[in-house]
Amino acid sequence: SLVERLMPDFSQSRSRLKFYLYLAAFTFLVVGLANPQVGTKLEKVQRTGIDIMVAIDVSKSMMAEDLQPNRLERAKQILSKLIDNMSDDRIGIIVFAGNAYLQMPLTSDYTAAKLFLKTINTDIVPTQGTAIGDAIELAIESFDEEQKKHKGLILISDGENHENGALEMAERAADENIKLFSLGIGSVAGASIPEYVNGRKAGYKRNRQGETVVSKLNQDMLKELASTANGSYIHIRGAKREIEQLLEELNSIEKRDFEDSVFTEYADQFQYFLGIALLLLLIEFFMSDRKTAWISQWKHFWSET
Repeated sequence: SLVERLMPDFSQSRSRLKFYLYLAAFTFLVVGLANPQVGTKLEKVQRTGIDIMVAIDVSKSMMAEDLQPNRLERAKQILSKLIDNMSDDRIGIIVFAGNAYLQMPLTSDYTAAKLFLKTINTDIVPTQGTAIGDAIELAIESFDEEQKKHKGLILISDGENHENGALEMAERAADENIKLFSLGIGSVAGASIPEYVNGRKAGYKRNRQGETVVSKLNQDMLKELASTANGSYIHIRGAKREIEQLLEELNSIEKRDFEDSVFTEYADQFQYFLGIALLLLLIEFFMSDRKTAWISQWKHFWSET
């Protein structure tokens, strides 16, 4: 009340409006300086590469922390580095636990692949389990049936298969000329599986007898699958050499020429955002903190009445 008596013409609502205008102008300025672009020309380009499907295990056992920060995050790091080393290949992503789902079809858009990769977590599949056979089958069906070669499947898992049919699907992959490369994630000694409540660790998974469940890497299963489908097995420990080894294995697959559509020209959009920012700053600069005269007169008239 003292401020209103000392500064009767000061408008708090206008002061807030000026702040919001300044904040909006700052936001548009930041976006404009980032220089967003929109593709304007789509062209057909020739690429030489292979098709790679990645099946990544998202069962709860992948939360075990025998690899830091955990098995799943380490698997995502490996896959991210693999994408960084790709140039003309196409890549697709499958997630599986109790069931398998196509997360991303084959594409040469590596930016999109990394965005899809970031969304992967153990809650993305509603049914728990480790249906490796379903994942291999879905990968087979996701490839172009017309292509008889040039196909690779990367299976990232701890190998704790709880469903039947994995070996049969690996044999089918071999018949389809698909090389299967299995990446074992975890340790043979195993580790406990943490459980989280509201994002916080609340303990470790226990069986019906109250004993802590220990998830162990099943290398024999993964090696047998890779051998059946004419591929190889790699134990992931976090070393750079493992990525190089995987790239060498993928390079052994015969490449093919294929046509792809890409944006070759982009139009800058920064001027629109900077223009809006400038307009908002001008409005904010010329707007006064004082109340409008006719509003003050009306309030005075109302108070006298």
